[in-house]
Amino acid sequence: MSQVKLSNVVKSYGDVQVIHGVDLDIRDGEFCVFVGPSGCGKSTLLRMVAGLEETTGGRIEIGTRDVTDVDPAQRGVAMVFQTYALYPHMTVEENMGFGLRMNGVDKAEITRKVSEASDILKLGDYLKRKPKALSGGQRQRVAIGRAIVRGPEVFLFDEPLSNLDAELRVEMRVEIARLHQEIGATMIYVTHDQVEAMTLADKIVVLRAGVIEQVGAPMDLYRNPDNKFVAGFIGSPAMNFVAGRVRDGGVDIPGLGVTGLAPGVANMPAEGAEVIVGLRPEHVALVPGQEVLDVTLTEALGGVSYAYLQGPTGERFIVEERGEERIGIGAKVGVSFPPDKALLFDPASEMRIR
Repeated sequence: MSQVKLSNVVKSYGDVQVIHGVDLDIRDGEFCVFVGPSGCGKSTLLRMVAGLEETTGGRIEIGTRDVTDVDPAQRGVAMVFQTYALYPHMTVEENMGFGLRMNGVDKAEITRKVSEASDILKLGDYLKRKPKALSGGQRQRVAIGRAIVRGPEVFLFDEPLSNLDAELRVEMRVEIARLHQEIGATMIYVTHDQVEAMTLADKIVVLRAGVIEQVGAPMDLYRNPDNKFVAGFIGSPAMNFVAGRVRDGGVDIPGLGVTGLAPGVANMPAEGAEVIVGLRPEHVALVPGQEVLDVTLTEALGGVSYAYLQGPTGERFIVEERGEERIGIGAKVGVSFPPDKALLFDPASEMRIR
């Protein structure tokens, strides 16, 4: 079994605490993604699982073993870094088998494992090449192959696609997803790119300032965020947020020209209370002729476009458009949306009002 369990894990550098009592269970064979903005602690947490950072407090378990103070080489993990870290004077085959050679593994066994890994990663035609003769995506596959041949209990990926161009990132996302399906190993993957998180993960862990904000399946977090931070971070383009006020049991949104919105929450705040209303761009439709918001920019992306709107008091709003007819810059429009798609958040705590 290769499940990973973190219990009240803490990391401090001197007097500065950067990971604050993290509790997390990752099931055997699960693809878990740590996601969050730069500096949120996701790479630090991954390095703590790998043993590359000491754990200040708490407990880390892999399988049935407490590995909190175990040497990295004895934890049964393999890590793939942002940089490929390949030896330039070695061939692909030699790079992939290097760790096994250092551990004294028999040459025939090394050849077998490298051959199996190269078949999985479609590197068979490149085994005799050196890294300088490979593309960025091929080099990253070699780095992943080097991890595979070790036969680890857990694979750890620290932003492995950050150095690739947009097309290669998409290609490698598909490769990593296929790899997970094929070998079924437990994988923990760090990224700041929520698109990577949504497309790869069985489970997403959203981090902010060393604290877990929410854990769940990608679409659960997308549809049912616990707070404004998760709602705004998960989804591209990001969720729209506009100011509202409770009146007569409903919500008025002056910036959108909406009155009496009934979002159907059980715990509606008191009369006159301020709220934040969240709406996904795809849940909103433009209403020409209402002259409430100005269209300041449009992005045409083929089958879908995005209209950027500005309200009378400076609100900025994004609406997704589909179909042949698209709104033009300078138009004045209103918006409409199903009331049940509107999410309410408390302005002070930023927690979801349910």
